[in-house]
Amino acid sequence: MDIYADLGVRRVINADARLTRLGGSLMAEPVRAAMDAAARSYVDMFELQAAVSARLAELTNNEAAHVCTGAAAGLFLTTMACTVGSDMRQIARLPDLGDRDEVIIHCAHRIPYDMAVRLTGARLVTIGNVLQTSPWELEAAIGPRTAAVLYIAGEHLARGALPLPEVVMIAHAHGVPVIVDAAAQLPPPENLWRFTRDIGADLAVFSGGKDMGGPQASGLIVGRADLVAACAAHCSPNQRLGRPMKVGKEEMVGLLAAVERYLGMDHAARIARFEQIVAGWVDALDDGDGVRARRDFPNEAGQPTPRALISLDTARCGLSGAELRERLWGGDPRVAVAAAGADAISITPDTLEPGEELLVVEAIRRALAQETARFRLASGSAC
Repeated sequence: MDIYADLGVRRVINADARLTRLGGSLMAEPVRAAMDAAARSYVDMFELQAAVSARLAELTNNEAAHVCTGAAAGLFLTTMACTVGSDMRQIARLPDLGDRDEVIIHCAHRIPYDMAVRLTGARLVTIGNVLQTSPWELEAAIGPRTAAVLYIAGEHLARGALPLPEVVMIAHAHGVPVIVDAAAQLPPPENLWRFTRDIGADLAVFSGGKDMGGPQASGLIVGRADLVAACAAHCSPNQRLGRPMKVGKEEMVGLLAAVERYLGMDHAARIARFEQIVAGWVDALDDGDGVRARRDFPNEAGQPTPRALISLDTARCGLSGAELRERLWGGDPRVAVAAAGADAISITPDTLEPGEELLVVEAIRRALAQETARFRLASGSAC
């Protein structure tokens, strides 16, 4: 049975990125099998969350862990943990957060997902600018209403922000916890404990549905035991503000299976394979004339994986980057690639199934050839 064909929905060859709008990632058989097994019984959800979380904490070298419904839900819950804690008397006064309702964030770290922090009722206090931030600006922003500092990890966001170790040092000197949004910061797998155990951040949040290959509607919170326990107090199955962000037994067990599998993978071999694919793409697509291809690094989320940047000379090819993306997306199956300015696209190997890297090249060549034939008739030029 092909459920997508039955629904009239085209499949996608994803050479773009692990994106929610494309379904996150593909789950391996051990993850699917674990979710199927979990779906066959009723279970005490408090007991299951505790057992799965304990195992995840052990696997990731953290004091504690908690499964949530994606990284954005993790930002909501970690903010609730830092503003309100697990005191039932304070929780009973919600949505009033009380005296600690400010979360500090670098200007360079403002992203669309920080709305998850604001959903709690907390106010974001921005420091620095997109080009630079000085230590004194963080010091000056910390006050009696400060609940936490939110740090968005990723090489692509490093410019304009203080280094995380310095943020942790300053915040902890004032008794303020640090939350790291590390949603897409895998690989390397060591990041699962580097931000917390090694650098000293109090909480870190990861997406379960990206490189770990877990359920798309899952996320992982790791860090300080007391704050992770507070996260649990604010979400389902409790009747709290986090109740709508309900995580199912299938997602809990599926994420555990995904983490176990992920930590057992040969990541050096994975990266080597990605490099080989990118080198093949460059050789196949760089014609030195109307189409130029080169290796690009890191990827769009700042992860240490390569991708290929394909630049087009529109005057010779007759296609812009946006038009090429549209042609690729219009096929069956669709081919998703990333925009890289007006006249370029980027393609990534780490979201592809074996053999799909060849289909991506074929689709790009076919789209360029079709336009070349038309363009030659119109102008006599060649790509």
